[in-house]
Amino acid sequence: MRVDRSTNAQDPDNTPNLKVTTVGKGFRVIGGPAGTFWNPANTATGAFTARATFTLKQPSNHTNYYGLVFGGADLGGAGQTYIYFLVAQDGTFIVRQRSGETVQTVKASTPHASIRKPNEAGTSSNALEVRVSADSIAYVVNGTVVHTTPRSGATAKTDGIVGVRVNHVLDVEVDGFEVRKS
Repeated sequence: MRVDRSTNAQDPDNTPNLKVTTVGKGFRVIGGPAGTFWNPANTATGAFTARATFTLKQPSNHTNYYGLVFGGADLGGAGQTYIYFLVAQDGTFIVRQRSGETVQTVKASTPHASIRKPNEAGTSSNALEVRVSADSIAYVVNGTVVHTTPRSGATAKTDGIVGVRVNHVLDVEVDGFEVRKS
């Protein structure tokens, strides 16, 4: 696990604690600060699919994202690198690439009808997938491809650790995490 504290005055980490608990075959993150979670055994190379179901248990008071990371290396160090595909309670998704402290936007915040927003009880569930093939990456929410990028350029490094990211002040349960060769 890596904890990333916000240094943005408009988006502060005013809840200092991050709680992670086992729930069934998955886990629940209640924050506090943002975090990236992984098991070094979950690596993928070549063509693969990574997936998990994310259940937002309680929305935050502003837009925060959660979802999958892949192509990870040095996740606990200063040279961390990975690509991330995240959704938010407002029905948007983003794709970004991190290299150290530098974050490059691959796809800016974009609304999509396949992303479930919180119901009257404040919960929503979204199944996310990243399908990496020989020449492209498909980003999938609830069975619908919401974006595709070539497997080159900014998103060239897809081999590596696969995990999960939950941004700050969220309460999210992760279930069904899986990485399989395509």
